[in-house]
Amino acid sequence: MGDASASTSTSGDGATTPELVQRAAEQISGLLREELALAQMEMSEKGKRAGIGAGLFGGGGAMALYAGGALIAAAVVALSYVIPAALAALVVGVILAGLAGLLARSGQKQVRRAGPPMPKSTAGSLRADAETVRNAAKDRGRS
Repeated sequence: MGDASASTSTSGDGATTPELVQRAAEQISGLLREELALAQMEMSEKGKRAGIGAGLFGGGGAMALYAGGALIAAAVVALSYVIPAALAALVVGVILAGLAGLLARSGQKQVRRAGPPMPKSTAGSLRADAETVRNAAKDRGRS
């Protein structure tokens, strides 16, 4: 019959295999918790940037509506003293459309700066961690 101590061999530092497995599980668990916290922090930062961009984009739309309601009539009336009323309305409309386009473009740039929703640095870090664990397992199997 086999000896019971064969299943609990010791490593070079005096720890048994079950102790080493327990340590590895604890370390992996801790590492995953840290990586998840990092991913959450990264996603929060990206969410803030996207929120600012969306707010600017929405602000551009709201500005276009307010400007349309408040200034169109006044500008058209003012210009109608110099040029025909229809042409005055066209000039004011083109100017307001240009302003709305600039604000919308500014908001779009902010949304793009937020980047893709995937947390790149965390994903890379997780890949590196997995590779380290694989290499350690391979090295452990050789000795």
